[in-house]
Amino acid sequence: MKHTTVRQLVLATLLTAIVNTPTMLTTVRAQSAAGGFPDLVAGLKATPGCLGVETARTASGKQVIFAWFENKKAALAWYYSDMHRAVAKGFFPNAAERTPMADIPDDGQPIMAIASLTPAQAGGDTKMPFSQIAIELYRPLPGGLAVGGQFAPANMIVPGLRGVPASALGAPAK
Repeated sequence: MKHTTVRQLVLATLLTAIVNTPTMLTTVRAQSAAGGFPDLVAGLKATPGCLGVETARTASGKQVIFAWFENKKAALAWYYSDMHRAVAKGFFPNAAERTPMADIPDDGQPIMAIASLTPAQAGGDTKMPFSQIAIELYRPLPGGLAVGGQFAPANMIVPGLRGVPASALGAPAK
């Protein structure tokens, strides 16, 4: 199997572990209590070095989880967590072991993981519950503007980010 194909499979495994669907995420806590699918958002939030987690659904129907990690070590803590490994093994039981994030430098910089998934259409050509799955990793670039707060968790340091209180624009302070 080509290195790229293996990498894509592992990334898909990580995404699957991070997100199944927002619909599932809304019922996951109840299922978790009853012994069903684990609460991935809570699992991410409990990971040492996870700065925050947000979920969303895009206009095109993609289910998305944004997870911010303090650094590579923190992202790997989630990757190697019992919860992630169990979910990944459930979806991809025959996936080959590999070294995750081998191309990411361990330089202490924060990492944002965006996991996106498109649910499969009923009667579609896949046996999986999704037709698209992706995990993308990003780092903050210096700069930007945040009025009244930022999308990233408040404890996420973005070099050069210009923070402006909402009250400076005449908006009521929150």
